[in-house]
Amino acid sequence: MLNRRHIRVKVMQSIYAMGCTMQNSLPQEEKFVKESIKESYSLYLLMLDLMVEVHAFAKAHQEKHSKKILATEIEKNPNTKFIENQALVKMASNTMLQDELEKRKLKNWRLDDEYVAIIFNAMVESSAYEAYMDAGETTFKEDRAFVVQFYTEVLAPNDKLYDYLEDKRLTWLDDLPLVNMTVLKRLQKMKPSSPESSLLPELFKNEDDKVFGPELLSKTVGNDEFLTEEITKNTPNWDKERIADVDMVLIKMALCEFLKFPSIPVKATINEYLEIAKEYSTPKSSIFINGVLDKLVKEYSKNNTLKKTGRGLQE
Repeated sequence: MLNRRHIRVKVMQSIYAMGCTMQNSLPQEEKFVKESIKESYSLYLLMLDLMVEVHAFAKAHQEKHSKKILATEIEKNPNTKFIENQALVKMASNTMLQDELEKRKLKNWRLDDEYVAIIFNAMVESSAYEAYMDAGETTFKEDRAFVVQFYTEVLAPNDKLYDYLEDKRLTWLDDLPLVNMTVLKRLQKMKPSSPESSLLPELFKNEDDKVFGPELLSKTVGNDEFLTEEITKNTPNWDKERIADVDMVLIKMALCEFLKFPSIPVKATINEYLEIAKEYSTPKSSIFINGVLDKLVKEYSKNNTLKKTGRGLQE
């Protein structure tokens, strides 16, 4: 589920927070990175669970209105298409999903159920819902397509939900784009025969990715003095104090990858940090960072300092 760019962002945030000089804070920041990564999966589970809870809310809403003493004909014989949506029914019966939620004690939509009602009402008022409910009998594929549309157009962009997630855990805002993309990928691949595990991807692609974040953090912070000197030597026209703090952190991390992670290609490292700079630093940061890294790579190549192996070879 997580990609290395996302892991790099979390490490960047930790190094930035500790100023990259407070060595005694390293254990605390290592714990923060691990916890932040773990919580990104909790957010993924919560976004799936929110759809399940909206489905359950709709079912309870219909049952309540159908039992009214003065129920209208429509309330007595409601359109049950949404609560019979095959994709949502499959999600609601996923015991593995419920076990994961229980194991992590994720009861957000039971405790803050007003957000379930907010999403339900927004869905009911949407043109996508109206078109879906007015259509005839649907297949699993068509039911799934509506769930994807509902998530994309109603749930994911909801401002009140966004504010709620920001209040609950600040790091979730950075996780949200990746989580939304993962949710949609999993929904789009869902089939009637899909195993329950298909909705529960592994957090890391492999063991290397699992240890990458803590290693990058400890090696960057542990070599801070050396990395600072390398940057200072290769930016003679720049006072260190004039370099944006985030840029300094990103350059240090990139240098650390050049020198301490032999299996990561140089070009991959540069491309990753340029993309992160575009999102998290100043408008001109990516140009500056690219210039510094390019100069360092040429210097290291000339001095045979780069020790890349396998797919990590510069070429």
